[in-house]
Amino acid sequence: MRGVMMYAPGDVRVEDRPMPSILEPTDAIIKVAATCICGSDLWPYRGLEPLAAVPQPMGHEYVGVVETVGGQVTSVRQGDFVVGSFVASDNTCEICRSGYQSRCIHNVMMGSIGTQAEYARIPLADGTLVATPAYPADDLIAPLLAASDVLGTGWYAAVAAQAGPGRTIAVVGDGAVGLCAILAARQLGAERIIAFSRHPERQALARAFGATDIVEERGDEGAAKVRELTNGYGAHGTAEAVGTQLSMSQAIQSTRPGGYVGYVGVSHGVDLRGIDLFFRSVHLHGGPAPVRHFLPTLIKLIGDRSIDPGRVFDLTLPLEDAAEGYRAMDERRAIKVMLTL
Repeated sequence: MRGVMMYAPGDVRVEDRPMPSILEPTDAIIKVAATCICGSDLWPYRGLEPLAAVPQPMGHEYVGVVETVGGQVTSVRQGDFVVGSFVASDNTCEICRSGYQSRCIHNVMMGSIGTQAEYARIPLADGTLVATPAYPADDLIAPLLAASDVLGTGWYAAVAAQAGPGRTIAVVGDGAVGLCAILAARQLGAERIIAFSRHPERQALARAFGATDIVEERGDEGAAKVRELTNGYGAHGTAEAVGTQLSMSQAIQSTRPGGYVGYVGVSHGVDLRGIDLFFRSVHLHGGPAPVRHFLPTLIKLIGDRSIDPGRVFDLTLPLEDAAEGYRAMDERRAIKVMLTL
C-alpha cells in the first residue's frame, strides 16, 4: 500500500509500505477513505520534535471502511464506515469509564501506526471505532474526519474551559483545533466567544463558527484586551490550542480568578511558575483529548447537519501529494489539509 513517511525535518515522502494485518484478536483493518495532516505533525516536520523512528510513518486521523476484524471484535464488522480516535483505547478500563479514554491504561497512539496511508490497523477496535448509522454522503466525509481529532480536541478544550450559557470563552489559537473550540463553545451555549487571530481568512471562519469578538493582540497585550472586553474580569474560561509558553501564559492571563483553562495544545517548552499560578486562582484541565468519549455525540451532530467542522479543511489533495500538503500548512497557506484516497 502507499503511505506517508517522514525521513527528516522537511523530508516527507509517499512510498510503498507493507499492508497491515491482524496482530491481535482485538484489531481491525480499515480501508482509509480520508486522512489529514495535523498541526502536531508540523513539530517534527520543523525539527522541533525528534522523530520516533527513521523513517517515521505519519498520521493519526482517519475515517474509513472496515475490511476485516479480529476474532474478539464485536462492535464493528466488515463494511461498516467508521470514525476512530487518534488514541486507541479499550473503553472499558477505570480511566476510560471515567471519560478519559485517551489515557486508557492500554492506550495506543495512532501516530505510532501512521494513518496517512491506504489502509490502517486499528488496535482495540471495539473501544476505538464508532460506526456511522449508514455510509455517509460525500459531503459528510470531511466533517467526520474532523471528529477523529481536531473537532474532538476542540470540543474537549471548550468543555474543560466550562463553556456554557451566560459564559464568555476566549480561544487562543486559530488553527483547526482552536476554530473547532469556537464551534464547540457556541454549540455548548457560550454567550460570548473571543477569538485570538491575526489572519483574515481564519477570522472569517472563526466568526462563521460563532466568535463574537476578534483580538489580534498577543501575550500580555492580548490578555489585557480580553479583560477590557469583559469589564476588567477576564473570560470565564479559555481554550488553549497552541502549546507554547506564550499561548499558555496568554490563556491563563486571559482568564478571571476562579475561571477555567482548557489546554489541548501539545506542550513544547511550557514552564509554569507555581507562585504565578497561586495568585491567578484558575483551574487548569487538559491534555490529550478523550475523543472517543465525544464521538457518538459528534457523529450525531454531524449526521444531523447541526455542525460542519469540515470547513477547517481548506485544501484537499490526493495522498500522493502529501509533501505539498505539509508545505502548505508549514507556510500557513492552509489551515488544515485533507488527503484523499
